Amino acid sequence: MKTLDDLDVAGKRVFVRADLNVPLSGETITDDGRIRAVAPTIAKLAQSGAKVVVASHLGRPKGAPDPQFSLAPVARRLGELLGRDVVFAADTVGDSARAAVAALADGQVVLLENLRFNPGETSKDDAERGAFADALAALADLYVGDGFGAVHRRHASVYDLPARLPHAAGQLVTAEVGVLRRLTEDVARPYAVVLGGSKVSDKIGVIENLLDKADRILVGGGMVFTFLKAKGYEVGSSLLQEDQIPVVQEYLERAEKAGVEFVLPVDVAVSASFPDVKGGAPVEDFEVVPADAMPEGRLGLDIGPESGRLFASKLADAATVFWNGPMGVFEHPAFAEGTKAVAQGLLDSPAFTVVGGGDSAAAVRTLGFDENAFGHISTGGGASLEYLEGKTLPGLAALED
Repeated sequence: MKTLDDLDVAGKRVFVRADLNVPLSGETITDDGRIRAVAPTIAKLAQSGAKVVVASHLGRPKGAPDPQFSLAPVARRLGELLGRDVVFAADTVGDSARAAVAALADGQVVLLENLRFNPGETSKDDAERGAFADALAALADLYVGDGFGAVHRRHASVYDLPARLPHAAGQLVTAEVGVLRRLTEDVARPYAVVLGGSKVSDKIGVIENLLDKADRILVGGGMVFTFLKAKGYEVGSSLLQEDQIPVVQEYLERAEKAGVEFVLPVDVAVSASFPDVKGGAPVEDFEVVPADAMPEGRLGLDIGPESGRLFASKLADAATVFWNGPMGVFEHPAFAEGTKAVAQGLLDSPAFTVVGGGDSAAAVRTLGFDENAFGHISTGGGASLEYLEGKTLPGLAALED
């Protein structure tokens, strides 16, 4: 896979497929981590005299312009981070985009409007995707893939476009792939994996693939209640995927035979209903109960304090840790302690620590941790998981020669 150093970019139009899919509240960016992650690649290209054409998706518009998913606020923030003006094109391959790109001088940057405003970006029809990729290719001389959070998608700008232009991986993608190789090839042991989030079904593939790679798998978040139910415990009104119970039971049995330690919470923070995370109002019926004695009508919303200490102890002597998914509803102070305990456990461990994108990365920043203190914070939770599942990621395959 070629890198930026393999490209002669001076005076060339360089199309950068970034992942600028940031959370917005109106036009306010609430977490700019993904913009900051790709900014070094864009800055290096601009400083090398390239005419930089940046493109990304944001949210899930339905193949047509939708103001709530506009990248205009991102253009402003990107300009602040780069310390240079970023021109914003009001479309992807239309008059505004073509005019903005044609007017670029060496070292200047333009950001196109949301790629998903065009149905060709996400189409399952090869011809429709290809036609959109052709239109994008007309805007550039070279392609740089640096949107790691999208490399598991077979989309026009991720998969089809690199086939039409000389291409290389950006600095972010290069770094992300290097980290993931450390999690899959010659892993330093003990290797501990912490999985959270809401659904077991979202993590089945990675659990399957890690059963012969990890030494310990720690489970929290909403997905843990399917594990607790599989062990015969009552889980009150907690999130439960009944159809996954047989699969979980099989994994627990296989793990025991393989000598892989599954660590489940011993206590759980519960309430009668889901909290108001925006208002952050106190939870009057908050209580901590044993994981094997959850009362009827109670909803598990975080691992308990004893579980937090248990999880931290299981990370203390690890050499490698991968964490994907919060331990509870971290957006509310009452149910953030489990996620805090895991984050602190990673920081206290001597291990090479990887935070696997998505909600985990947001939690680290929201809860006030220094993200530079972790070994690596990924920008792509879904892409990281699919890589660990052993899947071929279309956006990475497209960058190979």
